[in-house]
Amino acid sequence: YLRWIDNDSLSIDGSDWMETLHSNYSHILTFKKKNREEQQMSTSTLIDKLNQALGWELRAINMYAHYAAYIRGIHRLQLEPHFTTEATESMMHSNIVRSAIVKLGGVAVTERNQTPITHTTLYLEMLAESLVTETKAAEVYGELIAMIQEEGDADLYDAIEQIYLAEIRSVEELRRLAE
Repeated sequence: YLRWIDNDSLSIDGSDWMETLHSNYSHILTFKKKNREEQQMSTSTLIDKLNQALGWELRAINMYAHYAAYIRGIHRLQLEPHFTTEATESMMHSNIVRSAIVKLGGVAVTERNQTPITHTTLYLEMLAESLVTETKAAEVYGELIAMIQEEGDADLYDAIEQIYLAEIRSVEELRRLAE
């Protein structure tokens, strides 16, 4: 049955599912009825992918903080603030992803992605490592967007889409810096 929650929200209740539609969506999401088993499997898969994204963000925090401390020479003037800003951005992204995992009933990882962080004082190597990290993170967020759209969670979709776009911008900025 249908019921109004407030002036902007309509709730659709069913025996195995409930979704809330908001009248001010900036995009259209397809809502599909799923049985309990399908819902649990898809939520579990989504939590796993969110944890993968969280692991990359935790790795990026460590990597960027490390590179901000070790950048030397004339490049320090430009790259130390860049790396520090990227570490802060990764912290914000990790908080959003962690909150989504909790909202879905999952347990957030506390360990970073295990891909080694290369120690170097050479700025081009730092930029190359940063590009690899941002590219991988963007791939994971791109996969998440499709999964979240399938789930029909518009708020989570918007949050992850914003992170995805930030990762894409970082990839492009790093490509230009490394030229």
